[in-house]
Amino acid sequence: MDAPRTPAPRSALSAYRSGDRAWWETAISRVQPNRIEIRGYEIADLIGTLSFSEMIALLVTGRRLLPAETRLLDAALVAGADHGPLAPSIAAARMAATCGVTFNSAVATGINLLGNFHGGAVEDAMELFTALFEEAAGDDDRLPEIARASVAEYRSRREPVPGYGHQLHDRDPRRARLLELVDQAIADGAIEGNFARVALAVEAAVEETVGRPIPMNVDALSGIVYLELGFPAAVAKGLFSLSRGAGIVAHALEELQRGSRIKGPCPPEEDLVRYIGPDSPAHGVEPHPTS
Repeated sequence: MDAPRTPAPRSALSAYRSGDRAWWETAISRVQPNRIEIRGYEIADLIGTLSFSEMIALLVTGRRLLPAETRLLDAALVAGADHGPLAPSIAAARMAATCGVTFNSAVATGINLLGNFHGGAVEDAMELFTALFEEAAGDDDRLPEIARASVAEYRSRREPVPGYGHQLHDRDPRRARLLELVDQAIADGAIEGNFARVALAVEAAVEETVGRPIPMNVDALSGIVYLELGFPAAVAKGLFSLSRGAGIVAHALEELQRGSRIKGPCPPEEDLVRYIGPDSPAHGVEPHPTS
């Protein structure tokens, strides 16, 4: 006998008209005339008592962080805040700032470049660590074997293991300090360290498989922190946007204050751009026929 099929989700409009739901339903905030509550707390009680990182955690996860957890989240957000104009998100924001758009548009230009390939590895690393942790089922002795199998699978698909290696840094300069803070939080009992152990097992498996060290980068390190604090992988790009957004604002402002106009993605030297399409009749060559 076939298992019962899960009912298809009802449209928002039909759910509303049936009386099952209000048009908007939220467990995050309640806003009424002269009153604002966040997760059941009066906003006045949060202002001046919660840091921005604590507010992020309260909004997203619904819980108050312990001081040691807050320091860890602060550290991850600080680590990802800036990576210079070589980072596409920052370069795009700086370029937009020279084109006469509003400042918030320049910032949005940078934020909108954060996606699967630029900033997305945090989410991918979190999904990987979660899958391996669940497969190990609490048996840390199995982690090396499970990690090796996972790395081999990535290699067979010719895909990089998310969160390991960096195109600029042989050893990400943020790695040692973030791991030190993670270790301290484990020692203090603030986090369990399950995902840190998984990430280190993957790092060892990558080195064993490739034959040379390819240390974890800030994406894997941020993923460790977010998972240890209870954030779901789906929110990773949003958290990275909040982190990198600070650097984008700073760089967009600096470029705006310099007063440059219409700065493209590269200088106008001819050797930076090569045309590889067909020649037009104006150049004495007939264009290629089209089918």
